[in-house]
Amino acid sequence: MNAVNNIELIDIIKAGENSRVEFKQDTIHQESLLQEIVAFANTEGGIIIFGIQDETFQIIGLTKKQLDDIDKKIANITNDLIKPFLQIITDTTLIDNKLLLIVTIPKGNNKPYNTKGAIYIRQGTTKRLVSDKDEILRLYQSSGNLYADEMIVENTSIQDVDLDKIKNYLTAQKKNISNIDERLLINLCVIKNEKLTLGGLLFFGNNPQQYKPVFLIKAVSFFGNSIGGKDYRECIDIQGTIPEMFDAGVRFFKNNLKHTQQDQNVNSPGILEIAPVAIEELLQNALVHRDYLRNSPIRLLIFDNRIEIISPGKLPNNLTVENIKLGNAVARNNLLVSYCSKIMIYSGLGSGITRSLEEQPNIEFNNDIDGEQFIVTIPRPEEKQ
Repeated sequence: MNAVNNIELIDIIKAGENSRVEFKQDTIHQESLLQEIVAFANTEGGIIIFGIQDETFQIIGLTKKQLDDIDKKIANITNDLIKPFLQIITDTTLIDNKLLLIVTIPKGNNKPYNTKGAIYIRQGTTKRLVSDKDEILRLYQSSGNLYADEMIVENTSIQDVDLDKIKNYLTAQKKNISNIDERLLINLCVIKNEKLTLGGLLFFGNNPQQYKPVFLIKAVSFFGNSIGGKDYRECIDIQGTIPEMFDAGVRFFKNNLKHTQQDQNVNSPGILEIAPVAIEELLQNALVHRDYLRNSPIRLLIFDNRIEIISPGKLPNNLTVENIKLGNAVARNNLLVSYCSKIMIYSGLGSGITRSLEEQPNIEFNNDIDGEQFIVTIPRPEEKQ
C-alpha cells in the first residue's frame, strides 16, 4: 500500500476500518501489534494509523512519548520477531495540529510471514490465526515458494503412469525414445521419490480422479438463467487427464450451444454462436492455471443468456483483470504449463486472453477475491424474433 497524503488520509479515517486499514488510539501490547503486522503482510497489505479512536474514528493524536514508544516497538518487531524479514515504513503527520503515526505494511513477497511460528491473516477488520495446512500451502504458493503441480501424490506409483500418453508426448516433440524407464519419468518430472507428481498424474495418469476425485469438470446446460434451476439439458462430470478433459469440455460447449448461418449461404455449415477460439483458450486457461491447492472442480455452465467458466482460485501473484487483458501472465503451475505448451494449443506467452478477446470482445472477467475463484462470463446472442 503506497504512502498517502493528508487529504487521502482524512478520507480513509472517515471511511473507517476495513481489511486494509486499522486504527489504534495509542500504544498497544507488542504481541498484539506484531500479529496485526504479520496479518497485513500475509494478506493484501495495509496501514495502521495511531492516534485515532477506533470506535468513533475521532482524531485523538499522540504525545511525543507515545510516538517514541510505538516507534521503538515497531523497530524491535521488524528486526527480531517477524520471519522472514519484512520491510515496513513509518511516517508521521499532523492533522488539526494532532500528531499521527502511519505504519505502512506492504503485501508480502515472501509469504507466509510468522511470529514465533504463528501465522496470521487479515479477515475483514480483524486478524485470524491460520492453522489449516492447505491455507498455509496457499500462502507459500502465492509468493512463488511452492508449486502445487510439483507436489507428490501419496499412494501413487509408476504403475499409475499411462506409458502410451508418454510416448505420444515425446512423439509430438519428435523425440524418438524407445525405452521409457523410471529415469526418463524422473527427468520429465512425472515421478518424484517413486510417486507421481500432481502434474504428472493430471497429464499422464491412467486414472487421475482415482487419487484426486474433485479435480474434474462439472458441466451443466440449464434451462433458464439461474444456477439454482432444477431443469437442465445436460449435466455431466468430465474426467480424465487435462488433454482429455479439454477435448470433452470443448465438445460439451459445441453440443449445447447453437450453430447459426450468420449471413452465410444456407448450404454452408452453421457457425457456433460463441467463437470456438475463445472457448478453447479460456477452457485451457482454466485447466492449466487453476489453483490445485483448492479441492474443488472447474465448472462449465450454460444458461439461456450466457455461459460461465469458473476456476478455483483467484488470479495469482498480484495479477489483475487489466493485466491479463494486456497479455501479462504468471505461471501458477509450471509443470502443466510446460506439458501443455508441447502438445496443446497453449503457447505460454500470455496471449490466450488477448486472442480470446479479439475473437469474442464481450467476454467479462471477474477475479472474485472473496470467493477465491475466477469467473469468465460470455453473453449469448439474443435470438432474433
